[in-house]
Amino acid sequence: MHNLCRNDTAPVALRTVPAPGDDLFTAALEERLARQAPLAARMRPTTLDQVVGQEHLLAEGAPLRALIDADRISSLILWGPPGTGKTTLARLIAGATSKEFTAKSAVTAGVKDVREVIDGARRRLAEHGRGTILFLDEVHRFSKSQQDALLPAVEDGTVTLVGATTENPFFEVNAPLLSRSTLFRLEPLTTDQLRTVVDRALEHESGAATDEAMDFLVDVVEGDARAALTTLEVALALAGGEGRTVELTHVEAARSARALRYERDDHYDHVSAFIKSIRGSDPDAGLYWLARMLAAGEDARFIARRLVILASEDVGMADPRGLLIADAAARAVEFVGLPEAQLNLAHAVVYLATAPKSNRVTTALGAAKDDVRDRPAGSVPAHLRDAHYNSAGSIGHGVGYDYPHDDPRGWAPQEHRPPETAGRVYYQPSTHGEEPEIEERMRAMRTEGGE
Repeated sequence: MHNLCRNDTAPVALRTVPAPGDDLFTAALEERLARQAPLAARMRPTTLDQVVGQEHLLAEGAPLRALIDADRISSLILWGPPGTGKTTLARLIAGATSKEFTAKSAVTAGVKDVREVIDGARRRLAEHGRGTILFLDEVHRFSKSQQDALLPAVEDGTVTLVGATTENPFFEVNAPLLSRSTLFRLEPLTTDQLRTVVDRALEHESGAATDEAMDFLVDVVEGDARAALTTLEVALALAGGEGRTVELTHVEAARSARALRYERDDHYDHVSAFIKSIRGSDPDAGLYWLARMLAAGEDARFIARRLVILASEDVGMADPRGLLIADAAARAVEFVGLPEAQLNLAHAVVYLATAPKSNRVTTALGAAKDDVRDRPAGSVPAHLRDAHYNSAGSIGHGVGYDYPHDDPRGWAPQEHRPPETAGRVYYQPSTHGEEPEIEERMRAMRTEGGE
């Protein structure tokens, strides 16, 4: 059971203070809305010290922290997955700056709205000497014309842009606008950081959670703090509200997901079955174990790394494109993220499972490493030594080297190893996939080279 103690840094529910002149009805309405806000909104940090995660940006002395503390924010783009704190940071900037802070959503704002903000900023700067910060949520949804309308004001400093995006800004934000902004990348929260977020919320709601409920919750939300708090809010309601204990079944129901968890030994057993299925050219089994691991909350980056290794270890030169496919899937995990990147992983699984197999690259490297360990090292032959500096030729470096591109065949028969290992064969192509063609090409070269 999670036993929670009081944390002085735990955030309190946000309360809206009525502006001078607001009537009692408006104040009461805002107070009630604050109480009824979703848990994720009520738990939103009100100071930088309450923010969980993003230490690379917000720790003492870190770049974004220094800019906020000094109220010296320049145009910037906050890029990161959902639930990593982009809007929270914008709110904290709003509370720390002496500039006018205007927030717009790129979903609803048009060119007319942008021009109105710019006109207001110019008047404010001219009449009061006060700058303007424009926060644009989901800035990647701004069209090219909208971004073009904003660019001159950002360029001359009339407006300081703070943009938030879940998409790669190098693809979605105009290059001139991006070049005038500092890019800060936010990372998904770790499971430990998510535990801190959930613990604070449980304390705030006078609730508790079993260990297995907590473990499943922080795994299933994939680094998204907002999703964790939203799930917790539903789970608390299912558990009976304030003062109740959240069980695993409550979190499962809140997420509409079954907790397919496994322990440390099971983790290695599952990935072993996954790799052996692909090595065994069984795409259906490979997809099954992929689905099992993803459902259990396995790190997609770990799965992608295993596929990249397998592409060289078990497919190798029988289909050299396998490594490109696996690498592309790994990049997609970072670029696209889950859940969409599941398709990229599945693509790689099917390709690698149905590709011809060869472990000859693996055995060749092993044989070479054995010779490095067991045989005398020998010196680098003189004709292979660096000859790019003055006087290298006078000591024999590079003398006798045959430049392959000068030969019409595109290669030149010459020894590339010390005498101690000359003639040792490590890579021996298999009869699978593209390797027979490689074997024939190598045999021709050896015959022409007099071996």
